[in-house]
Amino acid sequence: MAATPSTTERIVDCPPPVTTKLDSSKLWGADDKPNVDLLKDHFYAEGRLHKEDCMKLIARTSALWRAEPNLLHVAAPVTVCGDVHGQYYDLLKLFEVGGDPAKTRYLFLGDYVDRGYFSCEVILYLMAMKLLYPETMFMLRGNHECRHLTDYFTFKEECHHKYDEEVYDAFMNAFDCLPLAAIMNKQFFCVHGGLSPDIQTIKDLEEIDRFREPPNHGPMCDLLWADPLEKFDTDMHSPPFPPNTARGCSYNFTYAAACHFLETNHLLSIIRAHEAQDEGYRMYRKSKTTGFPTVITIFSAPHYLDSYGNKAAVLKYETSTINIRQFKALPHPYWLPNFMNVFTWSLPFVAEKVTEMLLALIELCHKKSTEAEADNAVLAAVAARPTSKIQTDGERMRAKILAVGRLARMFSVLRDSHDTVVKLKGLTPGHKIPQGMLIQGKNAMEDAVTRFDSARKLDSINERRPPVNPDAPDS
Repeated sequence: MAATPSTTERIVDCPPPVTTKLDSSKLWGADDKPNVDLLKDHFYAEGRLHKEDCMKLIARTSALWRAEPNLLHVAAPVTVCGDVHGQYYDLLKLFEVGGDPAKTRYLFLGDYVDRGYFSCEVILYLMAMKLLYPETMFMLRGNHECRHLTDYFTFKEECHHKYDEEVYDAFMNAFDCLPLAAIMNKQFFCVHGGLSPDIQTIKDLEEIDRFREPPNHGPMCDLLWADPLEKFDTDMHSPPFPPNTARGCSYNFTYAAACHFLETNHLLSIIRAHEAQDEGYRMYRKSKTTGFPTVITIFSAPHYLDSYGNKAAVLKYETSTINIRQFKALPHPYWLPNFMNVFTWSLPFVAEKVTEMLLALIELCHKKSTEAEADNAVLAAVAARPTSKIQTDGERMRAKILAVGRLARMFSVLRDSHDTVVKLKGLTPGHKIPQGMLIQGKNAMEDAVTRFDSARKLDSINERRPPVNPDAPDS
């Protein structure tokens, strides 16, 4: 006879995070190269490294990046990857789809950190890969590899939560060394963002001083921030580089600007990242002279922010053939937004109960007030008090009940849809729920965080270059 299952003990099917840090003697082999397989499994179990090992990984990788030129020259075959944004578990899937790094050349286009909650794991694992395969693992700088954005978004807070300020500063100094662009197979211009009106030839790019915090304007800024014009495929009348109002800095570039750059530098196409795509990639208008897409966007973070519902993609180029390989998101451990503690997270539940008690008290007062209205009318007649005053008092009480009832509904929605609410806060500026969204109810909020267009619209403010914090320390 089968044992009766317990109704009091929790059923645990999720292993707890590893609490011990990886042994340094196991991380570094006899040749002083990192054991990436061991590191992969350790990070998969949410383990961390000793600070000394972090600093060693960062310093050695930084030295490799510093020795590389502004513009890399990468041979084919190669797998080109877009934004990863701290999605470590999806990065492992990317390597399954893109090919074994021991046998495959990789070119990453930047944005390894921020927005996702495993940015430390992503960048440390990629650094270990760079140390192990320095001639076949190439990494470019994205707009998020800087002090300004990592302070505004999640990476700095994550570093403080998992390590400390010194580790964060080491990461920032290392990011200053990342190359800015690459020529792949002598045909493709690969960059994180896009083109610049100040860069007409490849030589112009090679003359940029990249070893610094990216400025808010100029060619270095444009390489990291520029986008193709929204109407790239159809627009025929815009200037080559109109201001990029969606980003709040840099430019959009048009089909004419892209064609001019490609023809001037004898290239076939521009491969870039920087923008989420529902299918993981987008191919833009074809060149009239080559019949090949002038621009290709690759985005490699599936189900971005756990809200977009998008696929991810990598571009595999081999034997003169381009293959786009798509993949979907994998499950990952859950973190509360911005590393929130559970006490802060539980406040809506407490607030709902407090509101229920307040509503009950006001309704009780209103009931007693209603019972006394007839007597008040008689007393008012005797005291010559206007009956309109009695009616006004009653209306005020009813208005208070309606207001508290509305508040109670909002907290009820917060309780029933708390997971959706915390996702929604992560998509919007200041981590605030859009005005009126709670009153619309659970379905409206779920639509906002599960439909690509809705999630992208809500997140659009976070795609802009953040305002400068006057209290931030100088870089």
